[in-house]
Amino acid sequence: MTATAKTIARLPTTIPARVDTFGWDQITADLDAQGCAVLPELLTPEECDDIAARYSDDSQFRSRIVMGRHGFGRGEYKYFSYPLPDLIAELRPALYARLIATANRWNRTMGIDISYPASHAAFLKRCHDAGQTRPTPLLLQYGEGDYNCLHQDLYGEHVFPIQVAILLSQPGRDFTGGEFVLTEQRPRMQSRPEVVPLTKGDAVAFAVHHRPVQGTRGAYRVNLRHGVSRIRCGHRHTVGVIFHDAK
Repeated sequence: MTATAKTIARLPTTIPARVDTFGWDQITADLDAQGCAVLPELLTPEECDDIAARYSDDSQFRSRIVMGRHGFGRGEYKYFSYPLPDLIAELRPALYARLIATANRWNRTMGIDISYPASHAAFLKRCHDAGQTRPTPLLLQYGEGDYNCLHQDLYGEHVFPIQVAILLSQPGRDFTGGEFVLTEQRPRMQSRPEVVPLTKGDAVAFAVHHRPVQGTRGAYRVNLRHGVSRIRCGHRHTVGVIFHDAK
């Protein structure tokens, strides 16, 4: 049996069951300590290939962004339209359910008077009632020399403070370079970088905007941005799972 076949054999068939198999105590600890956490082998290679192959079908997307036209970097991405592909439509509520406790605790610690409802459907209703009705899950495509500038995915008043990116290509085979990069801007201190190594099918959960850090005098708020370093050769695809919708 190949390594790929072994991976598929041990993964639960449903997305919610698969999400539940991760060690969420450790993921929570990593999010608190570093602002990010890896979920290894969240998707199978076949699932990665299926999502990446959708990039050429414009009927599945609501818009296409060429990064260079907006100063975002180089490369491009497309926002999925509703209804989302089944896999992403299942990932959103399953991941949200596991991240909500951390999101609510972060807000309480930072003194932010916002709490998130128990279900993702209820949170989306909050977004839609405020005019944030456009879906935000996106598929990114990079080629040689492309990169994504440091940024934050904020699309309106209502923002869920954690999002997930899943690498759909294999480093060293499909592309080189293209590391996921996170920077943390701390008050009166220099920024802290974090490079997150991923392989095909791995996901990284990370802070969208800010998170609390425990200091000697209590908790304080740090600001985060994320991006992708320059692709040195080949092609790289990533899917972004963002839990709030856009205006």
